[in-house]
Amino acid sequence: MMKRFTMTTAACLLMGMSAALAQNTKVTGHVVDENGEPVIGASVIVKGTTIGTVTDFDGNFTLDVPTKHKHLEISYVGMKSKLFNVSSKINAVLETDSQNLDEVMVVAYGTAKKSAFTGSAATISNEKIAQRQTSNVTNALTGQVAGVQTTSNTGQPGKDATIRVRGIGSMAADNKPLYVVDGVPYDGEISAISTSDIESMTVLKDAASNALYGARGANGVILITTRKGKSGEARVNFDAKWGVNKRGVPSYETITDPGKFYELSYESIYNGDLKKYLANGDLAAANAYANQAMLSSKYLGYQVYTIPEGEQLIGMDGKLNPNAKLGYSDGTYYYTPDNWSDELFETNPRQEYNLNVSAHPTR
Repeated sequence: MMKRFTMTTAACLLMGMSAALAQNTKVTGHVVDENGEPVIGASVIVKGTTIGTVTDFDGNFTLDVPTKHKHLEISYVGMKSKLFNVSSKINAVLETDSQNLDEVMVVAYGTAKKSAFTGSAATISNEKIAQRQTSNVTNALTGQVAGVQTTSNTGQPGKDATIRVRGIGSMAADNKPLYVVDGVPYDGEISAISTSDIESMTVLKDAASNALYGARGANGVILITTRKGKSGEARVNFDAKWGVNKRGVPSYETITDPGKFYELSYESIYNGDLKKYLANGDLAAANAYANQAMLSSKYLGYQVYTIPEGEQLIGMDGKLNPNAKLGYSDGTYYYTPDNWSDELFETNPRQEYNLNVSAHPTR
């Protein structure tokens, strides 16, 4: 009887263990996003319980699910949660949920939700920057942010524009804002950063926003975030732009006749020094002096007319000598009048090319 009881007890224990093992279903799965990239750290929870796991670096997971539970919920921050029936193999594709994302902006040390940010700031995305046909990022700010003034004091190509945030902050010290590129203060020429490499720009305009930067942020802070590579294969982007540069504001009315220019220059000198010749009534001496002074380095410093020997360029009547011929040689150079405005403001083609390669290792 004792042996029969022992065998019966052992059989019951084995049946109980088999029943316990049969209560769990081993589920393996793979989670990716809409682009087929693995979702790392996605939550896989048995619905209605606290049983769960997270996906590994390749988006894979393994989970033992009790038989009485029939559904798994897979979720990830910024993506729509999905419900799946329990099975031995699950392949999940999660979609981006833009409605669950609050707009994020860069601040002094990290990021913050725009809804929770109490300072005065404005963010410009790379889409808005790309709409501006400019090779200098400082010029891309023109008219984009309230309270920010940009002026170009020189026409030198590639020269940074002068930026003032909320006006002039100091009468003696520097008034330039502080540039911070990817979290690091930047003291170089901001024009060295290509607009095609910028992901976004944030302009901090008030004391609350600039407090973490101390005195360096007194004139405002411009935060620049550059683009970064994404996981997967290397991406090559080539951007080509063609256009025409043309003066948008018409020129002032100017003297284009070289003869008229010399006559007015002569008249200014003649009238200015005439009083010292009036006492003797020597108007011929006044005429000779004005002609000589006009061509000296003190005034015009050059002439573009050839005149006969013994004659003056401007006569006693204040008019150009009719015998003067346009063009003059000093033995080394031959001088003719030039219209420099045509050289500076003529319509010229503009070309810009940008090539960048971005890659991020998958492991």
